Amino acid sequence: MQLTIENILLVGSLLLLISIIAGKTSYKFGVPTLLLFLAIGMLAGSDGIGGIRFDDPKLAQFIGIVSLNFILFSGGLDTNWKAVKPILKEGIALSTLGVLLTALSLGTFVWFITDFTIYESLLLGSIVSSTDAAAVFSILRSKSLALKTNLRPTLELESGSNDPMAYVLTLAFLTLVINQDKSFLSIIPLFLQQMILGGILGISFGMLSKYIINNIKLDFEGLYPVLVITLMFITFSATDFLGGNGFLAIYICAVYLGNQDLIHKKTILKMFDGLAWLMQIVLFLTLGLLVFPSQIIPYMGIGLLISLFLIVVARPIGVFISLMFFKMKMKRRFYISWVGLRGAVPIVFATYPLLAGIDKANMIFNIVFFISVTSILIQGTTLSIVAKWLDVGLPETQKKLSATDLLLEENPKAEMKELLITPDCFAVDKKIVELGFPKNAIIAMIRRGDSYIVPNGLTIIDAKDTLIVLADRPVVFDEVYKTLKRKKD
Repeated sequence: MQLTIENILLVGSLLLLISIIAGKTSYKFGVPTLLLFLAIGMLAGSDGIGGIRFDDPKLAQFIGIVSLNFILFSGGLDTNWKAVKPILKEGIALSTLGVLLTALSLGTFVWFITDFTIYESLLLGSIVSSTDAAAVFSILRSKSLALKTNLRPTLELESGSNDPMAYVLTLAFLTLVINQDKSFLSIIPLFLQQMILGGILGISFGMLSKYIINNIKLDFEGLYPVLVITLMFITFSATDFLGGNGFLAIYICAVYLGNQDLIHKKTILKMFDGLAWLMQIVLFLTLGLLVFPSQIIPYMGIGLLISLFLIVVARPIGVFISLMFFKMKMKRRFYISWVGLRGAVPIVFATYPLLAGIDKANMIFNIVFFISVTSILIQGTTLSIVAKWLDVGLPETQKKLSATDLLLEENPKAEMKELLITPDCFAVDKKIVELGFPKNAIIAMIRRGDSYIVPNGLTIIDAKDTLIVLADRPVVFDEVYKTLKRKKD
């Protein structure tokens, strides 16, 4: 079936509905949701029962880049800086050196067992060198997998920040494949330019975005998520235009914004969480439509061999060497190496050789697709089992007592207090967004005279206001008192 303007909405909405329903029940059978989205796209494609003919790598790449913007930005917004800060060095080592070592070791293996040139082999290694943010965020959160110490923030920081490194390596080795006369050293300036500009522009756009969000004073709350989406795309496209890494820039921008006081922040976070899920579904459906299962079959043998080497050898090499200078238990290192999920991102990156028209582009694409599927199937279904085996997971009772989770889920047992604002309080005449209020407490309502106000970030606190504050535990109110500079009675 050919997609036309008349039926594209019907077909698209039906595929989304099927994906959502399938995703709702998938984990009862231990199947990762993302793999089901991919399978539904393949079944709907020209080789499947749907018969939809979709063979447009350029459009698929565009959808992939847009989707990755939302997925990385949403992941960045949800990143807690206090949780990430203690493991920042480990995360950076994994997302840079770890990715490079994975690409080099896997590329060398591919060179030995295939007729690929060394640059073609390293191109394939680069494409699958990073862990997939969509896969890691989705599987860790949907499984509600609680891990000991700082293991989970480490995994989420790595998966959110290592795509830029893989992207740069992919572009660099693709350049070397196309231009055989260039040397390996010629890609170093490109790498430095992409990473340095991406980092600088990411934090710069983050600061600018915070200023715009908190000072633009829009009339409707629903416009604030639209504003943030606009700023996200500006950050990505402007950074890319200036020669920096757009993926790195939007992730850093999002991490900065996610840890600042913003107007209607709760609305923005909820909106992006929904959009990230939508984009994950759309991305996997699109890539499922793009692939022809009949073309993958001839490469299943070599694909499985490469995939197993990546899981068992290349990924552990990248993890253990990049973390060798940090104090970390061996069990944690093993678990990090196991959570090397490959998903949609490598498949998106594999469209670059297709569009460049290199000789082995189709073979690379099909091998990468097979690697992604086997990675999600093998590693994605065993995260809980391996966590239990290595004793890095938290007991079920400790999961339930997590204070942060209680607050985020708006548990009705949260503590509540009414705080009177005296004229000598710091908070008087301040906007709520300017207070630096504790992250695990909220001002649910303000009683002003005989009336009640539902506040937002722009609400100015007056003397003699009574703040109705919710917190996840009593001790948090000590931080609230300090923030308001209120004298205790």
